[in-house]
Amino acid sequence: MKKLIAANWKMHKSQEEARSHMVALSAAVGPLPSDREVAVFAPFTTLHACAPLVPPGFHLGGQNCHPAANGAYTGEISATMLKDAGCSMVLAGHSERRALFGESDAFVGEKTAAALAAGLHCVLCVGETLEEREGGKLAAVLHRQLEAAVPSGEKATAEFFSVAYEPVWAIGTGKVAGPKEILESHLVVRDFLVKKLGAAGSAIRILYGGSVKPENTAEILGLDNVDGVLVGGASLSVESFSRIALA
Repeated sequence: MKKLIAANWKMHKSQEEARSHMVALSAAVGPLPSDREVAVFAPFTTLHACAPLVPPGFHLGGQNCHPAANGAYTGEISATMLKDAGCSMVLAGHSERRALFGESDAFVGEKTAAALAAGLHCVLCVGETLEEREGGKLAAVLHRQLEAAVPSGEKATAEFFSVAYEPVWAIGTGKVAGPKEILESHLVVRDFLVKKLGAAGSAIRILYGGSVKPENTAEILGLDNVDGVLVGGASLSVESFSRIALA
């Protein structure tokens, strides 16, 4: 199973900045090691700029999508539109979407289903707040989020679906969950996937996201049930993200 190193640019970069970044990143990383894949989740306005510049072993992804294929949803974008723009992946349920835009578990589940139906690989984001962790609700929160969105059937495989665990309290704060917290949380996710999907659940990648930096990537990737990382702020620099990709 290849490690998936994913960059989430969030609301950053113009088209020209995106082009320059992709060219420089490709040069800095060079041919990817055989055990690595890289995904770049870019803003919608930069997808067309990035699409022709995606090197082998890289995937272009959207940061969000609407469940509907089309319709009167001003300001939204569909999974089929993302695919048309050159994407092969999409994020669903990122903690910022849940917290800032009030996305419910059910809505995230609808987005996940739409993404898979459109032929995109969906990375489902799940995670707990500090209050929920300290209240002993880690497993309950993750189970609830997973139950609402983990697919079944032919798309419930590592080819089409991944999970990114994001401790909400460690995103953009400089705090990082320690090995104990990561192991505990990823085991909860793995157990859920195996119980729901059987053998297929053992192969689905689980990424860790939460203040990932070049200095901690190798340790994180070396933990059980960690099959990649979802990188926010550190992905905006070619120097730092290339080090993460090759860690």
